[in-house]
Amino acid sequence: CRRRLLPAGLTAAPMSKRLTAEDARESLSAHVAARGAGLFEKYGPRIGWNELLLILEDRAFVRYPCKVAFDAAPLQEGECAYARANSDKPEGGFVIHIHPLFMTQLDRVAHLALYQLVVVNYGEFASPDDAEIFGAAALGISREQYYQGLCEMAGWLEGQPA
Repeated sequence: CRRRLLPAGLTAAPMSKRLTAEDARESLSAHVAARGAGLFEKYGPRIGWNELLLILEDRAFVRYPCKVAFDAAPLQEGECAYARANSDKPEGGFVIHIHPLFMTQLDRVAHLALYQLVVVNYGEFASPDDAEIFGAAALGISREQYYQGLCEMAGWLEGQPA
């Protein structure tokens, strides 16, 4: 594709401010909040197991192919979920590994998977803050409520084998 050149006699306005890493972080946080709100608008107000399965197929919200597996093998001790790439290219898809304890609590699996979807969609650029912002917006709850719910679920794993 060719770059468009400015017509003769016109110049580009100089940037008055250089963008910083913090500017990029704020922009990504705003973007994930908007994407989460859009997900809530389309699939909410209650996002459970059935809605999660639909979301995972919706390329407007999940950039790459993604499946859920109830498998603790790749999880670290105390970890509820982990998104693992199927290959070195994201286009190869991901598996969100969820601790098998949650197989009997499918209404909670979406909370765990939404947190991991930020990794699927944004890779190394995503932060835990972004994951909390996205998950909370997608569920239509406050970030603090979402975080406390994740902590509660992590607490359920105490004494469980990884």
